[in-house]
Amino acid sequence: MFSVTVRDHMMIAHSLAGAVFGPAQRLHGATYVVDATFRAPTLDRDGLVVDIGQAAAALAAIVGELSYRNLDDDPALAGINTTTERLAQVVADRLAQRLRSGELGAGAGHVSAISVTLRESHIAWASYERAP
Repeated sequence: MFSVTVRDHMMIAHSLAGAVFGPAQRLHGATYVVDATFRAPTLDRDGLVVDIGQAAAALAAIVGELSYRNLDDDPALAGINTTTERLAQVVADRLAQRLRSGELGAGAGHVSAISVTLRESHIAWASYERAP
């Protein structure tokens, strides 16, 4: 299996619903390092999993949609408890849409999995993996 990973970061504000979250129920900020990995069993005719430049641009655009915002006010996230795990899924789902639309290169159709990891710190992170 081949893989390509691109990295970006985002800073968000949000609150988490539920007593299990203790003080994080109040509005607070989080900074994430975001890794997006694309996996494929074979390479395209140019020897690529995806075009790294296009993958980085797609991730930057998605992160840009979320960064420097209070996610509690984002209509696209209404009703979603924006835990680190759920945000990894949101980013992966948006990347999958862009992959299917051809934004990650003509040869990206052979990608078999997209994995997104959000790192909250050097000791805590969460990931989500899906088929494209």
